[in-house]
Amino acid sequence: MTATDQAREMLAIAAAAADSKGGEDLVALDVSGPLPLVDIFLLVSGRSERNVAAIADEIEEKLLEAGYKRLRREGRSEARWVLLDFGDLVVHVFHEEERVYYGLERLWKDCPIVPVEVKQGASAED
Repeated sequence: MTATDQAREMLAIAAAAADSKGGEDLVALDVSGPLPLVDIFLLVSGRSERNVAAIADEIEEKLLEAGYKRLRREGRSEARWVLLDFGDLVVHVFHEEERVYYGLERLWKDCPIVPVEVKQGASAED
């Protein structure tokens, strides 16, 4: 199996939202093979708890605005590892230290990487 077009659309929205709040090291993994209920994991790093919370809030807001339903949210109060479950897309927003410690990229290394394209706005000089 491969990630659906809807999951890729959700990924694009989430990646742009994460980028707008300073999310770093965005990695998307196609987990549709081993996990039949999920298509893509998006992993994002933030530099502080405050940054992690802001990134997670922005992703959640933009996906809800686009009409997607959040199934579950965990970790928002601690803001060290926030999980946002939108069905086809599950977003993991990590504090840098937690991301290294838990190493999800290592655990899911057999899954294909999905290209993450963040559309940059036009510059003011254009």
